[in-house]
Amino acid sequence: MQKTRTLTDKVLLLLKGLAMGAANKVPGVSGGVVAFVAGFYEEFIYSLQKINLKAFKLLINGRFRSLYQYVNGRFMGLLILGMVISYFSVSKILDYLLLHYEVYVWAAFFGMIVGSIYYISKDFDEWSRRSIIFVTLGVICGIAISFLEPAKQNDNLFFVFFCGMISVSGMTLPGLSGSFVLILLGNYVLLLVDSVNALYDTMADLLIFDFSFIHNDERIRLLQVLIVFSAGSLAGLVSLSHLLGYVLKHYRKDTFAYIIGFITGSLGVVWPWKEKIFKTDEAGGILYDRMGNAIIDNYDRYMPDFDAAQTWLGIFFIITGIFIVLGLAWYEKRSSRL
Repeated sequence: MQKTRTLTDKVLLLLKGLAMGAANKVPGVSGGVVAFVAGFYEEFIYSLQKINLKAFKLLINGRFRSLYQYVNGRFMGLLILGMVISYFSVSKILDYLLLHYEVYVWAAFFGMIVGSIYYISKDFDEWSRRSIIFVTLGVICGIAISFLEPAKQNDNLFFVFFCGMISVSGMTLPGLSGSFVLILLGNYVLLLVDSVNALYDTMADLLIFDFSFIHNDERIRLLQVLIVFSAGSLAGLVSLSHLLGYVLKHYRKDTFAYIIGFITGSLGVVWPWKEKIFKTDEAGGILYDRMGNAIIDNYDRYMPDFDAAQTWLGIFFIITGIFIVLGLAWYEKRSSRL
C-alpha cells in the first residue's frame, strides 16, 4: 500500500505524526483516532504488518534498501519522526495547557472526537442490521471500559508483558487510550513513571561512569520491568496490527462499524468536566513524578454548572473542536481531488 507522495504530502504526514504523538501521551485520548480520521489508518496498519520474519531476514542480511522499501520506510519514518518531535514540543505545550486550562483542552478533544464520529459515520457506505449490531457492541465496550475502576499495581513480569501488549493498542485501535488502559490495569505509575525515571537515572549514572546502580536491587528490578514492558509493546504492536490487518481485509465494514461504536462509547473518558483522583502513598500523601506533577489515578466525572462562564467557554471549545476536525477533513478531500 505504498503511495507516491509530494512534498506537501510529506509535510502533512509529519504534522499528522505530531498530532498522533500528542494524542498518545494524554490518558483518555487515542492516537489511533488521529490515524483513522486523517485517512492513513489502513496504510499504518498494513505497514506495521511488514514488521515480520521477512523484514528480520532482510535486516540480518544487510539488505537495508530492500528493508526500507518493504516496511514502507518513508511513510513510517515521517510518522515516527513527527511523534518524536511531538514528544519534545507539542506534547510539552499540551502539558502546560492541561495544567492551566484543563477543562478547555478536554473540551476541544471531546469536540474533535465528536467531529471524528460524525465524519467517519457520514462516509460509511452501508448501515445494515449487521453494521448496527457491531456499532452497538462497540458502544457497549467503550462505555464499559470508561467506567472501570483501576486495579492494584502488579510488577509480575508476565503481567508487565501483558500490559505492554495492551497499552500499545492506543496507537492501533481508535478510541482506546493506551495510557488510560495502564491506569485501569493499575500499572501507569510503575511503567510510565517509576521505570522511566529508573532509566533516566541509569543513563545519568553511565555518563559519569558510575556503575554503583548494579547493586541497587530496586533500580535493577525497575529496569527489568521497563525492558519486559518494551518487549510486550513491540509484540503487541506487531501482533495486533496483523489481527487488525486480517479483519480489515475480510470484515472491513464490520470493523469500521465497531470502531465507530467504540469511539462513541469511549467519549466518557474525555468528558471535559471531571475531577482528578491522584495516586497516594500508604500515609495518604499525593505521589509526584520527577517533573513535580501529581500522578493521576483516575477521574471522577460530574455535570457542569451551566450558569458558570467556564462552562459556556467549554461548550465553545467543544464546537471549535468539531469544526477543526471537519475543516481538516474538508481540506484533505479537497487536496486529494486537485
